[in-house]
Amino acid sequence: RARMGLPAIALLLAAGLLHTQASPSARSFQLDYEHNCFRKDGAPFRYISGSIHYARVPRPVWRDRLLKMYMSGLSTVQVYVPWNYHETLPGVYDFTGNRDVEAFLDLTAELGLLVILRPGPYICAEWEMGGLPAWLLWKPDIILRTSNPAYLAAVDSWLHILLPKIKPRLYHQGGNIISVQVENEYGSYYACDYGYLRHLLGSFRALLGSEVLLFTTDSTRVEELRCGTLQGLYATVDFGPGSNVTEAFGAQRHVEPKGPLVNSEYYTGWLDYWGEAHASTSAAWVARGLEDMLQLGASINMQVSPFLQLTSLPWPGADYKDQYKPVTTSYDYDAPLSEAGDPTEKLFAIRTVISKFQPLPVGPMPPATPKYAYGWVALRKVSAYPEGCTAPAWHCSTAQHLSLSLQYADLLDVLDVLCPSGPIQSQFPLTFEALKQAHGFVVYHTQLPWDVPDPATLGAPPHSICDRGYVMLQKEYQGTLERDGQTTLHVTGRAGDTLDILLENMGRISFGANTSDFKGLLGNLSLNSRPLSNWLIYPLTIDTAVQQGWPHAALPKSSSGDRVGPAFYTGTFETPGIAWDTFVKFPGWSKGLLWINGFNLGRYWTCRGPQQTLFVPGSVLHIGRPNNITVLELEGAPPTPLLLFLDRPLYNRTLGCSSTATE
Repeated sequence: RARMGLPAIALLLAAGLLHTQASPSARSFQLDYEHNCFRKDGAPFRYISGSIHYARVPRPVWRDRLLKMYMSGLSTVQVYVPWNYHETLPGVYDFTGNRDVEAFLDLTAELGLLVILRPGPYICAEWEMGGLPAWLLWKPDIILRTSNPAYLAAVDSWLHILLPKIKPRLYHQGGNIISVQVENEYGSYYACDYGYLRHLLGSFRALLGSEVLLFTTDSTRVEELRCGTLQGLYATVDFGPGSNVTEAFGAQRHVEPKGPLVNSEYYTGWLDYWGEAHASTSAAWVARGLEDMLQLGASINMQVSPFLQLTSLPWPGADYKDQYKPVTTSYDYDAPLSEAGDPTEKLFAIRTVISKFQPLPVGPMPPATPKYAYGWVALRKVSAYPEGCTAPAWHCSTAQHLSLSLQYADLLDVLDVLCPSGPIQSQFPLTFEALKQAHGFVVYHTQLPWDVPDPATLGAPPHSICDRGYVMLQKEYQGTLERDGQTTLHVTGRAGDTLDILLENMGRISFGANTSDFKGLLGNLSLNSRPLSNWLIYPLTIDTAVQQGWPHAALPKSSSGDRVGPAFYTGTFETPGIAWDTFVKFPGWSKGLLWINGFNLGRYWTCRGPQQTLFVPGSVLHIGRPNNITVLELEGAPPTPLLLFLDRPLYNRTLGCSSTATE
């Protein structure tokens, strides 16, 4: 989970002076077991920190968010490093652009903030697979987060890339990283493998040295602290404002009788699941809990800055609590700094509490970012082949391309674009992992082997639809099969009729179960209990096609036909000379994804909710030329496909599902 904490400005200034006056060897950050505190450069120290996820915040506003955290009175920020964000394929690393973690860490130092680093390898963070790369599951018998040799080999390979970037930034080396967390809430995982924790401790020490403070974080439950802690790693706890502070720190004292009291994740908000109410936590409640902890002299990290789900792949994860529960696109979670970076009443309540214990930085809080309601934009379905053009549409001349609203294509009509390598033949369905497809969508195509004059049951074994399957017979949308939901449909047809199932990965489990969460069709689809075979399987690279300009490079041609089932819609809009943040609403739409200018802004699921808008940071918008909108609607668009751009978000409404809903 995500959390935060901070230290005194005087100490920050002192650290700056020490930095200039002393050699790096004079800098130290240590535990003082005798006086139950941290010691920074020999003086007693406690931090008040806040979490920020650089992977969820657009790089152009990193400075804005960090400055707001600093001006709130935080001395420290806590930073997760998602392994799968950087090692996208085995041995293929990306530290560019938004993934430039070194640039982010350098910016924290420039602004005078200390850092608590959480490099995993598992981080939770409501992030796809808790930060573990999906390619680990290419070895189907791998046992994650254990001493399994295949898993440890991948972890060590990654740590040998990451930790050398971290070492020169450690506090005692002259940097600003005061402590590093090993694993994350490991006690909540079923394995309880001390050998694994010992291996990580050895790897971190070998790569970071003997001086850096290493720690663990777990809940206050006795059995979780038993499995999540290890001698040689300082044990900290996490809990929210509803907890009895004395009892919670009593749990930490059970495993660490001496040393500083630390809440590594103080929950200022909570996560949202699709189809459930928006979580909120009152500012007064959060402030009261914070004050209680600070009065005990504790160090605290708060979940302060949410962090925007803003990457060019769908990264939200899922929890498993008796059933699969995917989390929403937005990471706002009622946090002190909103998804758009706006200071809230909660932030000012926290700042007031901090001011009772240490001086605040001098100067005003930076203001909320400007927002703009760009209004209604009309979309149209994309045509697969424009009139008079026999090549695939995106190869045709764009000279006649007008700034028309929207065009569309049924997804099944553009498989040549979305799967340029062509399909894979298989007797029975293959998983995403067998296909080496991490995210997104796969189409499974076959034909009915016999006539089905009377309604027959199309079904899958339990737990084998991962996570949603959109079923088309003769390219006509029949309905949806869903994990832990509806797993059968009734169909009729003739021998030779085409059957297509578009399978969607809604996010691999990041918390609450063994996280080996395979995707796709995990079992055989059957018709009246007779298995279907002879599949053509299309792993789709939708994100790549859209990033490369499809379908906007195609000539516009409106397509008649129904608006049910998976289809692409496009449109354009121009900004009035500004590129301000905005929020998109999807009135009457069902479920799908949005790209603007090739940038994947995540999932909408209007009829499940509670999230009703997607945040569009101004940094992805163009000024002086059209902004290209692409929507993949999976179930059914409204008769008049329109999007509405607002100047504020809607997080807390759940509407009934209807493909004909209008507003």
